[in-house]
Amino acid sequence: MKKIVISTTGSFGDLHPYIAIALELKRRGHRPVIATSEVYREKTDALGLELHPVPPDVPSYDQPEEVARMVSELTDRKKGSERVFHQLINPHLRGMYDALAEATRGADLLVTHVLSLAGPPLVEKTGIRWASTVLAPISLFSNYDPPVFPNAPWVYHVLKLHPSLTRVLMRAARWKFDQLAAPLYRLRAELGLKRGGNPMLEGQHSPSLVLALFSTAFGRPQPDWPPNTVVTGFPFYDRRDRAGDPAGLDPALVEFLEAGEPPVVFTLGSSAIWVAGDFYSESVKAARAAGVRALLLVGEERNRPDKLPEGVAAFDYAPYSELLPRARAVVHQGGIGTTAQGLRAGVPAVVVPFSHDQFDNARRVSRIGAGRALPRAKYRAATAAEELRALLSDESYTTRAAEIGKQIRAEDGAVAAADALEELLRG
Repeated sequence: MKKIVISTTGSFGDLHPYIAIALELKRRGHRPVIATSEVYREKTDALGLELHPVPPDVPSYDQPEEVARMVSELTDRKKGSERVFHQLINPHLRGMYDALAEATRGADLLVTHVLSLAGPPLVEKTGIRWASTVLAPISLFSNYDPPVFPNAPWVYHVLKLHPSLTRVLMRAARWKFDQLAAPLYRLRAELGLKRGGNPMLEGQHSPSLVLALFSTAFGRPQPDWPPNTVVTGFPFYDRRDRAGDPAGLDPALVEFLEAGEPPVVFTLGSSAIWVAGDFYSESVKAARAAGVRALLLVGEERNRPDKLPEGVAAFDYAPYSELLPRARAVVHQGGIGTTAQGLRAGVPAVVVPFSHDQFDNARRVSRIGAGRALPRAKYRAATAAEELRALLSDESYTTRAAEIGKQIRAEDGAVAAADALEELLRG
């Protein structure tokens, strides 16, 4: 048995893949410890997993106004990514380091998320074995597969002309990334360490093992990825783990599914539901205009439209793994967890990106032929209905989505990740 500490920060999309890996490691007889915000203890306790609290302390879902305020600031399309560092990470770096040092006492291995900035200096100070991870291809910043940035998505069309253009941009971006990383550089100096690589670029990657926790159907390996990268496939976990949740689909939801043709599912994952705005009301109008049944996963009661016409139903939550295979299509925000679930279900998608990696994920869904993209700023009933009609009238989207789904269902990201971690532990 090995003690394996898994450090992550963020929303359910940043937690669920590691829960899947932790459960697989536990099944194999290891002792996984998830080092993350205290707010997730209810979830880990329900699964029999250890949680070691690590700053920042984020508000719980019982504080909806606080959560909504935080998410609104951190998902701003232009400034959200910077605010993640300025508000969520940098003010807590020393506390993160100290808490992670305590969590890894006596541990055999540390596994880090891209925002676990305290991990690499801790590795240098203690010598603990280390595996880093990325949840989405954008975190690997390839010159050969340029990213789509949320504050300037049009730049991608210039960068894809030649890898040299991406190299020029990334040299310019490094200056900005170094500004964001200044508090980390100060912490490293306090610890007696050299400055090291930029934590958003080369500094985030372990020299021993980088786990790319997605499918090659979504992101193909590139020549400039770290040479020790292992593409595992998506690790899946999608239970909310709240008291009172049904074991499977809500009986009323099942009744709606069985009452007619498969619906189009409209969902915003676990974060964008807090900044939904008019997404759901416009979606109802779009579904009616496109002539399809619709199922809304609203997350919060305040997102539920006042009146739902016939053929439209709204529910707080449903596990994607059980719902999406029964859908005709899915309209979602492009978070990596929701994107992965939609691809696994084999249904075509309209991706409506809000911020962060969602624009890049939307481009990838479009590029592999499994869906279309419509930016949130342009999401209205008329434009959404137009995209839905285009998606559902072209059989190539349905066919391609089914092919991608078959490939992803044949993979097991949690098993592949656990295999790679055990191999690293064996040396």
